[in-house]
Amino acid sequence: MSGWLAIGAAGVALALTIAAAIAGGWALDVPWAPTLGLRLHLELDGLAVLYALLATGIGLLVFVYATGYMPRHLRAEGRPAAAGRRFWVWMVVFMAAMVGLAASQDLILLFVFFDLTAIASYFLIGFDRHLANARGAALVALVVTTGSAVAMLLGAVILNAEYGTFSIPELLEAGVASPATSAGCVLIAVAALAKSAQVPLHFWLPRAMAAPTPVSAYLHSAAMVAAGVLVLGRIHPLLALDQRVLDGLVVAGFASIFVGGVLALAQDELKQVLANSTISQYGYVVVLYGLGGEAGAAGAAMYVLAHAVAKSALFMTAGYVTEATGESGLSRLGGLWRDMPVVSVAAGIAAASLAAFPITLGFFKDELFFAAASAAGPVVEALAIAAAALTLAYIGRFWLGVFAGGRSTRPEPVPRTLAIPIVLLAAITLTGGIVVGPFAALAEAAASVIHGAAVTVAPAYHLDARVENLMAVSAWTIGLVLLLAAGRLAPMAGAVARLGDRIGPRRLYGATLDVVDRISESVHRAEVRDLRTSLAAILVPTGILAALGFAATPTDGSYIVGPLELADAPLIGLLLLAVLAAVTVTRDSGRLRPVLALSVLGFALAGVYAIIGAPDVALVAVVIETVLSIVFVAVFARLPATAVSEPRPAARRLVPARLRSGLAGVIAGVSAFAVIWSALSRPPLGEPDYISHIELTPRAHGGDVVTVILADFRGLDTMVEITVLFVAIVGVVSLLRRRAAE
Repeated sequence: MSGWLAIGAAGVALALTIAAAIAGGWALDVPWAPTLGLRLHLELDGLAVLYALLATGIGLLVFVYATGYMPRHLRAEGRPAAAGRRFWVWMVVFMAAMVGLAASQDLILLFVFFDLTAIASYFLIGFDRHLANARGAALVALVVTTGSAVAMLLGAVILNAEYGTFSIPELLEAGVASPATSAGCVLIAVAALAKSAQVPLHFWLPRAMAAPTPVSAYLHSAAMVAAGVLVLGRIHPLLALDQRVLDGLVVAGFASIFVGGVLALAQDELKQVLANSTISQYGYVVVLYGLGGEAGAAGAAMYVLAHAVAKSALFMTAGYVTEATGESGLSRLGGLWRDMPVVSVAAGIAAASLAAFPITLGFFKDELFFAAASAAGPVVEALAIAAAALTLAYIGRFWLGVFAGGRSTRPEPVPRTLAIPIVLLAAITLTGGIVVGPFAALAEAAASVIHGAAVTVAPAYHLDARVENLMAVSAWTIGLVLLLAAGRLAPMAGAVARLGDRIGPRRLYGATLDVVDRISESVHRAEVRDLRTSLAAILVPTGILAALGFAATPTDGSYIVGPLELADAPLIGLLLLAVLAAVTVTRDSGRLRPVLALSVLGFALAGVYAIIGAPDVALVAVVIETVLSIVFVAVFARLPATAVSEPRPAARRLVPARLRSGLAGVIAGVSAFAVIWSALSRPPLGEPDYISHIELTPRAHGGDVVTVILADFRGLDTMVEITVLFVAIVGVVSLLRRRAAE
């Protein structure tokens, strides 16, 4: 039932997207956080329509596929059918997040949806949570994609500081070449490249193949990895302001093409071949963004479209074959065209599209790619031909290894819902190779947004000796040679893959986590030793950060010493009393006297509030201090006369405990004193906040400012506290249920 509801949701989303595209677009622009300049700005422009159609259209077919796949998968893993509900929920959440990401016109909103796709993918990759490799793969994907997303947030903040807005249309209109613009764009690009599994942050994608096949067919071909290049396309006019940024994209893209291609040649597992080919294929899109111009924008849009359709079909083919034969390795398969002719033909069309053969949609993606490369000079031309040849070699090896040759295994019948989406995607690919107009229109609308100006996309077959055709023929020729030599190339590619495992980014990632884990554990052991150390772990870093802030900030005129008058004597007396009470609390080792001294401290501050004209705050302080004093005395009355403590092993201290405590107290006290004094010495530069508070009070339906502040801030604070308690209760209940089950 959950699967059919998900299919219905995807169908409705697809219909709404098509309707909005036909109507010329759709937009929503309402205030989100006006004081921060944030707006809930969503718009289905040409770029958003392309990615929303992929997210909903391919999502619909993947959902149909999953209705036949997931019950078999759950039975094979020995899990109840009810476990599939979580799968469907997260698939729908991911689809919604992807559509939101495509339509976002605000950098912070873009960041929110960007991270939401990572969270949903974490639960989908780790769906088989009873398997250690699935949990590990989910964690790696989460760390890489969300960790790099911090760079996106920093980039957004830098651009906001430079231009005073998070709005993407406003940034594109006001953007000029500057160091700040380049820095912000580079940070956002890093996050996007990590999401699209580009070198050197590509290693998470092959591990993510631990997910069920529908997840791979959706997230890792048409959706999640597409999110990265979507972000690049959304801010491309800003990227184009600095040629060095574009050149960096070209380098990263070609590195991903060849690294992913070589790794694909080295793999034997079906999904691993396709995962590494995805790294390579999205490298094409990154290169096209780097080449820029109309040809680059048009080629990138067409490439995303053609690749998503073909690669989803191939991932589902891998799942179909594995379910039918029980095998997932190329070396253990072959000759399946005899037993599954329809699927073999459909998969062949999808593979031919990736290899850019004529009469498929993929032919036109390479036509545009070659056109953009030919305009960039002979070096890029040669690299483009080599890239296309490598693509033909690894995708041809995949299809031939599964369907050609002698029969090595006898497949069993599988549900038709596993074959129907593959055939439909192949039909779309074939239709696009014959009637390319509608697909060109989609690419044209998206390319116009990417380029920031109108772009014309007119792919067609040309039977002449133009550069694009010569490059295509050269690529096919070299690719066929590589395909014929695949058996000899595979060991060399395997050696490269093993070398990468030993010294590559994946090894660096593991080593970094080990170091961070050891440091964290050491700090934790030191922090939780006793209450004094726990407090010092908070106060001392805070004081150091405050000192660094003062060191980096001019402080002339920040500290004003006012005149001391006779009228200040009561205030000074109360403050001195508070100081003496605080010293007594820290110095007295008894029980009752520190409690009474703490009460004196609180009552003295209440007196200060009363003197400076805040009687309501003073009254609250008196009530709180009275209640706390009674509670403390009541609790201590119930405690034994002598404290009982477990003996602790003597620890070697480089600095005596008394000196350490005094140093921590001095750092915390001085930093707090300096911050408070500077804040009270300098009036606000702009209009005081209380003026806007008074003006907004009637709109909040409050009788006075204090009531509104208490209702708004305390209400929000209470809601957050209730949420935290709810999460804690859920965690405790889950642990108790798990322990009861064991």
